[in-house]
Amino acid sequence: MLEKYPNDVKLVIKHYPIPQHDYARKAATAALAAGKQGKFWELHEKLFASQNDLSDAKVEVIAGEIGLNMEQFNKDRKDPAIWSLIDRDINNGSQANVQGTPTIFVGGKLLTQRSLQGFQQAIERELKKNK
Repeated sequence: MLEKYPNDVKLVIKHYPIPQHDYARKAATAALAAGKQGKFWELHEKLFASQNDLSDAKVEVIAGEIGLNMEQFNKDRKDPAIWSLIDRDINNGSQANVQGTPTIFVGGKLLTQRSLQGFQQAIERELKKNK
């Protein structure tokens, strides 16, 4: 959708680490710390692929594999600004009645038809409203 509508669609990621996953908040923190080095998506994808096997040691290995400056990465994982951002995202998610992840909103409305076709239809409805 981003490629199809490069001037009209914006992707916004909000972190909503679920309490049922012991490592979810640490993973969100690690992804944001990697983002400070321009590698948010690289780490995010690898963490997501390893979500059932995450630990501090595993995150360190993955961060090293993608070429992060480890000293800076470990410093950034402790950054209070990152923790505050995650807290804000959790509060936003709670206010929006998010029940789990991933949850997708298009134009502020919960996407219920989670197929590619449903996603495209929701985007096109929003674009027509804004013309």
